[in-house]
Amino acid sequence: MGICLGKPRIDGDDSEENVKFSGGNVHLITSKESWDQKLVEASGDGKIVIANFSATWCGPCKMIAPFYRELSEKYPSVMFLLIDVEELTELSTSWEVKATPTFFLIRDGRQVDKHVGANKTQLEKRITAIVDSTTQCQN
Repeated sequence: MGICLGKPRIDGDDSEENVKFSGGNVHLITSKESWDQKLVEASGDGKIVIANFSATWCGPCKMIAPFYRELSEKYPSVMFLLIDVEELTELSTSWEVKATPTFFLIRDGRQVDKHVGANKTQLEKRITAIVDSTTQCQN
């Protein structure tokens, strides 16, 4: 499944690592205020949100990051967010993130699905299912 449960000891500053994790149509969330703003924006636009709770030190997170960027370009009608669990610990705790990566699929500010781990196939299946169900509701 590929998950990380704890932080290994790392020397040095890894803040530039987030650059590798974001990109494409992925929005890096750096504060609770920007999180709230993006959720309000998505609700107003009728968009699904995929929130990737990740960590720069997590091997599976690094592995799935390029795929997450690809998904953000493949599904432009979805808002893709990236949250560093080390930088936003309170937000991560409030969403009960126990392992990284954890992906929350959110509609109208509420969780509708969750995926833990770096299984690319399963993540895309969940995204496709929620996008398809949203599209059917709008037709």
